[in-house]
Amino acid sequence: MSDLKVTLIQSQLHWEDKAANLRMFDEKINSIKEKMEVVFLPEMFSTGFSMQPERLAETMDGSAVRWMKQKAAEKNIIITGSLIIEENGEYLNRLIWMLPNGTYGTYDKRHLFGYAGENNHYQPGHKRLIAQVKGWKINLNICYDMRFPVWARNTIQPDTQEPAYDVLVYVANWPERRKTAWTTLLQARAIENQSFAIGVNRVGNDGNNIYHSGETSLIDPMGEIIYRKSHDEDIFTYTLQREHLDEVRKNIPFLKDADAFTILS
Repeated sequence: MSDLKVTLIQSQLHWEDKAANLRMFDEKINSIKEKMEVVFLPEMFSTGFSMQPERLAETMDGSAVRWMKQKAAEKNIIITGSLIIEENGEYLNRLIWMLPNGTYGTYDKRHLFGYAGENNHYQPGHKRLIAQVKGWKINLNICYDMRFPVWARNTIQPDTQEPAYDVLVYVANWPERRKTAWTTLLQARAIENQSFAIGVNRVGNDGNNIYHSGETSLIDPMGEIIYRKSHDEDIFTYTLQREHLDEVRKNIPFLKDADAFTILS
């Protein structure tokens, strides 16, 4: 298994303006000169965290999905982030893992943020998405999911005797007023699951005048902070080293002692 290069884009978002956001992220990705393999965008990157899916939702043939497909092919990269999607008459906060060949995986946000009324507008998902690239297994989640550790729990797979995943990801619109929870929980998720953890957040005020300070982060399997950025827009690229992950798991093999369980619903 080889190393994996990841690019984290922390950005302001144009409130409920899909065309402007797609132009912005197009320019940001075009500005990156170094090699890219997987590019991570925030939650609802084309609209901001809006409770107006009736106006803003698109189908899987919509403009933002088409943009992801075109950009992934053009740059020969994987692009991931979440969008407001309409499917079978329901609205979903859906993360899309878009491959360069136009195929994709999806994850519908499991834990909807009731405090903001997200559960009144969107339907929850019920299935995890663990994507694979270059031998790495990547567990993809959205924002509020981070408060629920059982959903992200890494387990030893009986068929391979290996952990279920290697990288844990949260794309988010997480406000500054709760940044202590964001930074603390992301480190905890990395430590308890013995994986790299990536949290990609937005910055700036949204349409409800809620400020986001970002704190986009990359944490190593021991909980050490490799990268964290506050307040400013930023693009950060880093190579995840397979040797480091394997060494941590070899020296402290606690995942093998974890409780076995099944999530029923």
